Parts: sequence; C-alpha cells; structure tokens
Amino acid sequence: MNQIPLVDLKAAHEEVADEVRTGFERVLADTAFVGGEEVRRFEREYAEFGDVAHCVGVANGTDALELALRAVGVGAGDEVVLPANTFIATAGAVSRTGARPVLADCLPDGYLLDPQAALDAVGPATRAVVPVHLYGQCAEVTGLAGRLPGRVRVVEDAAQSQGATRDGRSPGSGGIAATSFYPGKNLGAYGDAGAVLTDDEELAGLVRAIANHGGVAKYRHDVPGFNSRLDGLQAVVLRAKLARLAGGNAARRAAAAHYDTLLADLAAAGRIVLPATAAGNIHVWHLYVVQVTGADRDDVVGKLNAEGIGAGVHYPAPVHLTPAYRHLGHTRGDFPNAEQAAERILSLPLYPQITPDQQQRVVDALADALRG
Repeated sequence: MNQIPLVDLKAAHEEVADEVRTGFERVLADTAFVGGEEVRRFEREYAEFGDVAHCVGVANGTDALELALRAVGVGAGDEVVLPANTFIATAGAVSRTGARPVLADCLPDGYLLDPQAALDAVGPATRAVVPVHLYGQCAEVTGLAGRLPGRVRVVEDAAQSQGATRDGRSPGSGGIAATSFYPGKNLGAYGDAGAVLTDDEELAGLVRAIANHGGVAKYRHDVPGFNSRLDGLQAVVLRAKLARLAGGNAARRAAAAHYDTLLADLAAAGRIVLPATAAGNIHVWHLYVVQVTGADRDDVVGKLNAEGIGAGVHYPAPVHLTPAYRHLGHTRGDFPNAEQAAERILSLPLYPQITPDQQQRVVDALADALRG
C-alpha cells in the first residue's frame, strides 16, 4: 500500500541532502560542534526571517520557552496563564521554572487562546501569559498585552508558527517568543533544537547566559543557569531548510486551500468542520485540523491509518485532563471548548511536497470512513 504520511520528512531531506552533507563536512573539519560559526549565521538569518533583532539558538523548544519565562522573571511562587488546549510541553516549561500553570479555555473556532478567558484567569500571583500560536496561526498578542497589568508579561509559544504573522507582526516582535525546531515542524532540525526570539537586547543576553551555565564567557557565571545550546550540525540543517521555508509555507497554504475545496461537500453536509483562520493572520499551516462531527473521531483515525493515511490528533487530551496536571484540581467541564476540540479534532496529512492526487486520496478515504 502506498503510504501518505502525516509529514514527509524523507521528501524534505531530499531537497537539502547535498547542502547538508557539505555543511556537515565543514563542521567536522572545523570541529565546531557546540556553537560556532554555523550557529551564529543561523541565528542572524532566522532573526532576519522572523523580523526580530535577536535569535538565541537553544537545545529544544521546551527549553526555549522555559528560558524565555525565566528571562522575564518567572519563578517559584508565580503563576502563568496558558491555554488548556496545547501540547503538554507548554505547561511543562512553566512547571520547570517553579511557577504554577493556570489554565484558560480556547476559542471554539481556530482553537487559539481565548483572550478574555486569559484575562479572567489573571490573579495577584500572575507573572506571565503564554498565548500558543497553534497549528500555524498566531493567537492574539497585541490586544491582550494592552489589557494586562504592567507586572504581567506576554511570552509567546511560537513552536508551530514559523513564518506566521498576525496584523503584520511576527512572534517575538516587541516582546519575547520561543520556538521549536523539532523535526516535524515547518522548520525542522535532524533532532531537537529551538530558539528564543526577541527585540530586547537585554532579554536576549540574559537568555544566552542562562542557557550557557549562567554566563557568556568561559568560567564566568553571572546568574544561575543550565546547559541548553544549539549545536553546529543542527545549525547546518536549519540554515539549509530556512532558505526554503518561505516557499514551503506558500506550498502549505496552497495545499490547505485545496483541502478546503475538496472537503467542501463534507463540511456542507455537517460531517466535518473546516479549520478557521483568525482575522489578520497569515497562516503557515503547520497542521490542517478538521473537526469530525458525523462519526466517532477515533474510529475515523483508525480507518484512515488502516488505509495508509497518516492522520493524527493534536491533541487528544487537554492539559487539565492529563494525569501530570491532575493536581491543578480541574474536572471535566471546566474548559468546554478545549474538551470538545480534544474529542473531535483530526489532523490530515499536509506538507510542502504533498500532491493533489495524494490529497484526493486522503479526502476519499475520509469520506469512506465517515460513511462507515
């Protein structure tokens, strides 16, 4: 059976294989395995791509979010507001600072953090709010930040929004954001990697120090820190893929529009709900997520997978319904939009190299699964 993966990493590698091979040889010859010129070049290039002044490469996206939170002063005894509908790493990064995650519901369409719910969750101990730019589009930042108390900072989780903008603004512009270069992301490394993005030189310097055992000079430790650094080999991969990212995002947008057309009849019949793009967003379609309303979602996923279609669920349980965060004291019904999404959402294969014929096969299989 011809498989259609959720994301085709082999096709992505084939596009950069020669460039990566040459870059690896360069790093090996220089023995610049941690940091080095390849990392410095990538940081400059990604900062320019993301329209921010500073990019600090780190070991992974979870570290990036923790570092950004620590840089704005989040620590033990603080509270951080985040959406219930997110990957568990968002809450995990908050927990690693010693702060307490405080959850807020998402919007019913688009699944982004509900700004009013976030404001309602702010309390005396709140130090930061983390809007998650989910599935490839940006949550509200500017309007939310303007309504928060001065002591509360916005720290953006931009792991799924590389190249996305909202009202012309990129993640981290005028504030601070964290991103992930996990292999399946729009800009993916060949292992774990991440970055912190900001226009603030002081915050960038503090992030770089914390991530380098507390200082930027050897054996100088100005603040408590740990080890979270981007290595030269991953920087080679990221530089090669970054040069193709704008084109890849455009291809994702075209594929998403084609899915919209192919799925229009199923949506009109009430069997699925198509993904919504919030006003002002330039979407980069990290994931194409529909709601299944006319059948059991898990049964549909199983049938698609049996046909060689790499469908997935992002994410099957809101943060408050995971065993890891049971201690927050929430029960089912506390965040109804996030809970309904978790029961219904389904991610269809989408990547820059997907063909119209592959998309047609995905849609045909989905229609069969819904009929069954």
